[in-house]
Amino acid sequence: MAGDYHRSVIITHSTLFIAMITVFSWISIPFIPVPITLQTLAVLLTGTIMKRYAIIPMSMYLILGIIGFPVFHNGTAGVGVLLGPTGGYLIGFIAAAVLLGLCYEKTDDRIHIAGLVLGTLLIYACGLSWLILSVPMNPVPAIVAGMLPFIPGDIIKAAAAFLITKRIQPYTGKISVR
Repeated sequence: MAGDYHRSVIITHSTLFIAMITVFSWISIPFIPVPITLQTLAVLLTGTIMKRYAIIPMSMYLILGIIGFPVFHNGTAGVGVLLGPTGGYLIGFIAAAVLLGLCYEKTDDRIHIAGLVLGTLLIYACGLSWLILSVPMNPVPAIVAGMLPFIPGDIIKAAAAFLITKRIQPYTGKISVR
């Protein structure tokens, strides 16, 4: 690893984003059945900065939570969180970050914005699917409880991720795809 700048940047960014997602998971508004947190902002930033390598910190974050580190919303941890109503959203974080990362490998801002929208929709799709199965709920109440209240905040988070990435990307030690 000595002298491998690319690998060092990936490891450093992965550590940073795992910490960011964890800290942002503590910033929450209690809501039933799923709390409103800033985790999704951190997930979006992970995808925009790390591109396809976003799978590394997102997977490690989930593994840390599963093995008992209190990294999920409000310091929760364990397999029980994944089996509960928020589990689908957490799994959706991985898929969304990777999809968004692939979109951010392109240079067109329209593709970046589409990636932010599709990534957010992917989180909703995974989260709602699991919410319907785990609670159990019918689709309409699941959408009312598990998506509609989050849309305004997620629009703001997506816009913030777009602007933050634009601002800091020249300083992030760009991760190139080999």
